[in-house]
Amino acid sequence: MSECQRCGACCAWFRVDFSVYETQDGGGQVPDGLTVPVTGTTVRMRGTDHWPPRCTALAGRVGEQVACGIYEWRPSPCREFAEGSDACQRARARHGLPPVSPA
Repeated sequence: MSECQRCGACCAWFRVDFSVYETQDGGGQVPDGLTVPVTGTTVRMRGTDHWPPRCTALAGRVGEQVACGIYEWRPSPCREFAEGSDACQRARARHGLPPVSPA
């Protein structure tokens, strides 16, 4: 199991905004029902639109075992998020998890 599959802190700390063109209605693959509109061209993953954020596609317990319910169809911010990055370390710290080495 990778560290990301144990962690999930990023999915339960950041807002996830991306282009409407990544949604199914916009020609992409992210399920429309998992997003909320932000502007005419931007949507946000449902669950990351309030405090504390937790993506509705995240299953499991942060820091123990997690999975993304739409991993194959996840939006670009999720695809681009790097294990061990500064943002990763901040999210882990907010959940009381130790730092990890960059992947």
